[in-house]
Amino acid sequence: KEEIAEFLPEATGSSAAGVPLASVVRFMATKHVLLLHAGGDSKRVPWANPMGKAFLPVPYLAGDNPDGPVPLLFDHILAVSASARQAFKNQGGIFIMTGDVLPCFDASNLLLPDDAACIVTAPTTLDVASNHGVVVASKDGTEGQNCSLCLVDNLLQKPTVSELVEGQAILDDGRALLDTGIIAVRGKAWQELVALAYSSSQTMIEEIITSRKELSLYEDLVAAWVPTRHEWLRDRPFGKELIAALGRHKMFSFCSYDFSFLHFGTSAEVLDHLAGSYSGLVGRRHMCSVPETTACDIAATTVILCSKISAGVSIGEDSLVYDSSLSGRVRIGSQSIVVGVNIHELHRDSPQIIRSSTCFTLPDRHCLWEVPLVNSMGRVMVYCGLHDNPKVAMNRDGTFCGKPWKNVLEGLKIQDTDIWDTSNLDKCLWNARLFPIMSPPEMLSVGLWLMGSSGRDPDGKVSRMWRQSRRVSLEELHRSIDYHQLCVDSAKHQADLAAAVARSCMTYGLLGRNLFQLCEDMLGNDSSSVEVCKELLTFFPSHGDQYSGVLPPSRGYQVKMDLLRASGDVSAASMVEEKVWASVASETASAIKYGSKESSSSATTSSNGNLRPKKAVVELPVRVDFVGGWSDTPPWSLERPGCVLNMAISLEGRLPVGATTEATEDHHGVLIEDDADRKVYIDDLSSISCPFKEDDPFRLVKSALIVTGILGHEMLSTSGLKIRTWANVPRGSGLGTSSILAAAVVKCLFQLMEDDGGDDNVARAVLVVEQIMGTGGGWQDQIGGLYPGIKCTQSFPGQPLRLQVVPLLASPQLIQELEQRLLVVFTGQVSLHPLFLHGQSMFSFHRYKG
Repeated sequence: KEEIAEFLPEATGSSAAGVPLASVVRFMATKHVLLLHAGGDSKRVPWANPMGKAFLPVPYLAGDNPDGPVPLLFDHILAVSASARQAFKNQGGIFIMTGDVLPCFDASNLLLPDDAACIVTAPTTLDVASNHGVVVASKDGTEGQNCSLCLVDNLLQKPTVSELVEGQAILDDGRALLDTGIIAVRGKAWQELVALAYSSSQTMIEEIITSRKELSLYEDLVAAWVPTRHEWLRDRPFGKELIAALGRHKMFSFCSYDFSFLHFGTSAEVLDHLAGSYSGLVGRRHMCSVPETTACDIAATTVILCSKISAGVSIGEDSLVYDSSLSGRVRIGSQSIVVGVNIHELHRDSPQIIRSSTCFTLPDRHCLWEVPLVNSMGRVMVYCGLHDNPKVAMNRDGTFCGKPWKNVLEGLKIQDTDIWDTSNLDKCLWNARLFPIMSPPEMLSVGLWLMGSSGRDPDGKVSRMWRQSRRVSLEELHRSIDYHQLCVDSAKHQADLAAAVARSCMTYGLLGRNLFQLCEDMLGNDSSSVEVCKELLTFFPSHGDQYSGVLPPSRGYQVKMDLLRASGDVSAASMVEEKVWASVASETASAIKYGSKESSSSATTSSNGNLRPKKAVVELPVRVDFVGGWSDTPPWSLERPGCVLNMAISLEGRLPVGATTEATEDHHGVLIEDDADRKVYIDDLSSISCPFKEDDPFRLVKSALIVTGILGHEMLSTSGLKIRTWANVPRGSGLGTSSILAAAVVKCLFQLMEDDGGDDNVARAVLVVEQIMGTGGGWQDQIGGLYPGIKCTQSFPGQPLRLQVVPLLASPQLIQELEQRLLVVFTGQVSLHPLFLHGQSMFSFHRYKG
């Protein structure tokens, strides 16, 4: 490790806590830190203000698990940033991202210069660039296939077109380099940053807080590395110290030409990203309770997350409903957002002014949200237009609910002094005291009036009630949110929702839902959730009879096991788990069509009654799995399509897996041997039956004997069998060895019986072998070994299960490259995929068939 004294001006100094500065820097030198810039007050996404934009619900890739936690923007950011660690290689560093942007790119392909900072950029159109930061990069740099690396000359913040021209920021193709908000720092530059932060953190924080500048620390960091901005930075808090520490290190721009920039900076952008080019990835019904379409008018494009929607509710197209409960005559318009809202049926004893508004309508392109307030002040319901910018003042064309403030005041017959203090220099939505603290029905009625619904206040009662109420602005609301209560309410809502969904599943037999996940969601609430799980168990005595022939038994047992575990009855759950696997094995066998030809019994006899041919030998390669694993595994593959891409390989020029079977006349039992010199002789064939013990070294061969039906073959009464197996592969290497070995044994036995030994038939039989063995494997391993080369295999559920193997033709150049450059290394981690490294060839691309 490099010495740090040469670049630390005070390497022998120490902090106030007494820990030497050099020790801290040395410790942090190899650490990887993710710093997420959360942004400001979320003024342009006001409904996200309570949660923070980094925790916006973004249900990309959520469709396969509708009962799991709702994916947040933070989850996706974390997934992107995780791959960036590869780009840091053996150096520590910091990776800075912004909490309102989802950057879609492969961060592992970043080119990071040594001992420097690197800002990630992407070419964008000038209209987008004018609303964000723009990087001015040097004309000289390194060009890659889909990227470039250049020095940074300047940084422009929300520049006009003339400023872009003047700053030489426009590229030859008419675009500009977008500042994505991603900065990577490593090496000595990272250590300088650690030293500065540790030795002067308290002073830096105090200066930043007291200065109240609008520009962020993020921009200060960028400016410290850009010489052209040093003059500007000297007047900033802690500017001179930043320049001294970081200014001698360079900043580079890594420009990715394969980069999607999803900015969640406004309410409209959130909906655009859910309905735009990535809409196919969005799970539109996630952890929710929604009635059938005949009882509820909900557009197919609406995204409903963690919400309960009752009959009679109407929701328009491209809207978002999150963490809410809606019932009664509620109408939500198109392109609207509803978050954390609870609207229930209005009671008859409500005031007349409220009962006249029994139908609540949120107009198109509006936002509605509800938050609890501190000091037990209750809850407040808030609303605005989708395109309202709370920061824009009234005299600069500011709007409320999509209408100019002048029209709003005239329509409501109120004065600006009713909602703004005289001290307000900028009269805007952010500081307008609009939202009353009342009972929920009253807030709904006032909300309809404020949003401009016609005929809602014919006698002025709503207006008087609003004037007399205690009201808050978005700015005051920001300082008064009870965040603890917000989290408690949300957790209870989700637990109650999970319980309701689970009850519906049990009542109507929809046990394909993830009951295990629903139980986890329920148990996160309180002890009463355990009682809910026990209540759900009472559905089971009649359930099997009610849904027999429709629901697979394995699903029913799985649900019962999940509920028993959630109820705390672990021993009973373990007993039911055995029934789960037994049912999966039975269902797999029923779905697989394989076996003897009709004429096999007569075709396999000879004049002396022995099996022929006398001996069969099968050698097979192992397989490398590229993508799709687990989609081949029962019970998934029995209920849903599966697709796997894999490749057959030989090791060191040899086929590493094989088996021989031989009919013998010197004994009438079965002799099994393996390559570890273990052997067993079984003279009583009826003793070969499942289930087998996990430590039985011959359970694979015994399972193959059962599945192929050779134990019941009439000719076995006059002959015996000798079976030998070998696998020149480390056990648990992740190359599909056990399933491929089973394929070799099954193929040998079929050949010995002169039965159908075709690859398709063998692959299906091995799938049943896996279930009898108790390993629960799928079909991709044996397909990978039985079929040569690279192939894409799909399975289609049904009776029988259909398999379709499509060979992918590889060019001679690709085959040569694979044979020369790929190396299989066993890491010693059992059951994990092997590690592939560039280097000397250890295996060849397998062309052998059979």
